[in-house]
Amino acid sequence: MRVIISGAGQVGYGIAERLSQEGIEVTVIDSNAELVQRVRDTLDARGIHGHGSHPEILAQAGAREADMLIAVTQVDEVNMTACQVAHSIFDVPIRIARIRAQNYLRSEFSNLFARDHLPIDVIISPEVEVGELILQRMAYPGASDIVSFDDDQVLVLSVPVAEDCAIIDTPLHQLTELFPNLQAMVMGVIRDGEMLALKSNDFMMAGDEAIVSVAKDQVNRVLSMFGRKEELPDKVVIAGAGNVGQYVARRLEESRDGISVRLIETNREKAQQAAENLEKSIVVYGSTLNDEIMREVGIEQCQMFLGLTNDDETNILSCVLASEMGGATTIALVNQAQYPRFARRLNVDAFLNPRAATVSKILRHVRRGRIRGVYSLYNGAAELLEAEALETSPLVGNPLKEFKFGEGVRIGAIIRGGEVHMPNGDTRIEAGDLVIVFALAKSVRKVEQMFRVSIDFF
Repeated sequence: MRVIISGAGQVGYGIAERLSQEGIEVTVIDSNAELVQRVRDTLDARGIHGHGSHPEILAQAGAREADMLIAVTQVDEVNMTACQVAHSIFDVPIRIARIRAQNYLRSEFSNLFARDHLPIDVIISPEVEVGELILQRMAYPGASDIVSFDDDQVLVLSVPVAEDCAIIDTPLHQLTELFPNLQAMVMGVIRDGEMLALKSNDFMMAGDEAIVSVAKDQVNRVLSMFGRKEELPDKVVIAGAGNVGQYVARRLEESRDGISVRLIETNREKAQQAAENLEKSIVVYGSTLNDEIMREVGIEQCQMFLGLTNDDETNILSCVLASEMGGATTIALVNQAQYPRFARRLNVDAFLNPRAATVSKILRHVRRGRIRGVYSLYNGAAELLEAEALETSPLVGNPLKEFKFGEGVRIGAIIRGGEVHMPNGDTRIEAGDLVIVFALAKSVRKVEQMFRVSIDFF
């Protein structure tokens, strides 16, 4: 498979890094010579210096033989033009574009991206992706991270294990005895900065961060097992009235009556624009690092605080302040991957990385065989894989206890015919099953071999 990536920034580089690791032939184009050199020096990928939408540059990148173009430059119009050129001149089969300006994505303009007009097969909006992840996280405030599979039938939660948690020091195999009909499985933990895969005789300890697969209808039950909050917030304060902040506020306005949303924005023009765009939310001009402003928006009564500015440090510090002043559950938007490891010490409940969200969304459209999705955990220490079992897979037909998975691999859930099954040693995987797998980084290749088929795409 041959993939051309237009744009070598954080997102483009992240996609190239993942695809090149999977043996896919990758070429990256960028007008910044330093970014191109970084690709050449650090990745098993070609780097071409030039404009990502110019026909001669795309030709040099091998567009005539390419299977897919992924356009993720900083400029929407360059991304759209690159897709048009790839289609009209080179007939590249699949074209993906990142589009940030929400005006292009309004429903009345949806025909713009029809194949006969501007032929883009997949549109990625970082603001929408991040906004939806925030809303999902808000729906389950007791979890510090959430990954959903198969239209939310199965969720994988990251849940802090507190000292007063009732199930610490309990062997995992006893959980089903203590909680009958429990459709959940603890697959691993982050302990003292290290990701560990757990076996049935292992147990969780205070201070762990548990990685749990669970059927959607039992999420609140699982969170209550860990002693975590379940109630939905009805008073929300948002730091930042940019695209993400406005998107989240608008969706909250639409979601249910009675919810109070207040935004704080340091840029007067942005604050004015947000006030005009939002119907029910209140927008305050000022800084979230100012105690008086925080009191003005009612931080003492706030149940959920979202740090959604364009500055990582502002988001983190405002979350810390919100927690100290009112005890709100906090979520911070951060672009630097190292911050989440300090979450406990910083007293921030959850972090979201826009780059990681965008890369993950794009990678869902570039799959290795029947591996539908790959989601990185804890800076790549482990991965969650969503895979379809084919008849050719060695997993099909035999009890799981007879298969040697290798160290660090756990089957977290099986979705069959729309029903969720939590596996045990006697479970047999059938052809067509959707399997959710947890694997430490060193064992990911082993998982790919379990679902052995050739590289494909859609």
